[in-house]
Amino acid sequence: MTSEAIRDPAKDHLLTPRNSAFVIIDYQPVQVNSIASMDRQLLVNNIVGASRAAVAYGLPIIHSTVNVKTGLNKPPIPQIRKALEGIPTIDRTTINSWEDVEFREAIEKTGRKKLIMTALWTEACLTFPALDALAEGYEVYVVVDAVGGTSVAAHEAALRRIEQAGGKMISVPQLFCELQRDWKRSETVPAFIDLFIQTGGTAGIQFSYDKEG
Repeated sequence: MTSEAIRDPAKDHLLTPRNSAFVIIDYQPVQVNSIASMDRQLLVNNIVGASRAAVAYGLPIIHSTVNVKTGLNKPPIPQIRKALEGIPTIDRTTINSWEDVEFREAIEKTGRKKLIMTALWTEACLTFPALDALAEGYEVYVVVDAVGGTSVAAHEAALRRIEQAGGKMISVPQLFCELQRDWKRSETVPAFIDLFIQTGGTAGIQFSYDKEG
């Protein structure tokens, strides 16, 4: 029961709180309401969980919206605004966020090469910046159960295109576990357990946890 020495968190080939950044794009009412590739409430639960994980583990967070300032679209859904309270948004007009100067500058300022990417829709606002990021030498990790498309076919085709370009597919539970990695990292264990509880026992995992104990 002896854990190996903690690997260099900046150079680890797996995701760590020190080598990755969280990117969230366009979880706005119109986009959420148009999702047909998975249950919308499950989608919301999962993206909120992924967002809360990014906050709990102290990842740099790049949060982008589209067309809020132009009045053509509304701000992010309330659940995301609550989960990312205090995190500024980068509003843009481009469908491909990588073509927005402020967005790219925010990515570059993190100094991280591993990008945990989420967006609506999978086939456009996720695929385009993911492909551009990969082309520029970033590693892209798509949280597949926290993103969605206008149809199952559109969503799955987009994921295949990203994967064929070198992107990596992960899930919400995998994200939680990869960031935590060791129960001995006790300072984040309460948040780790709470993430599973708040996402409804994702993947059937059930915890009995006394927050005061």
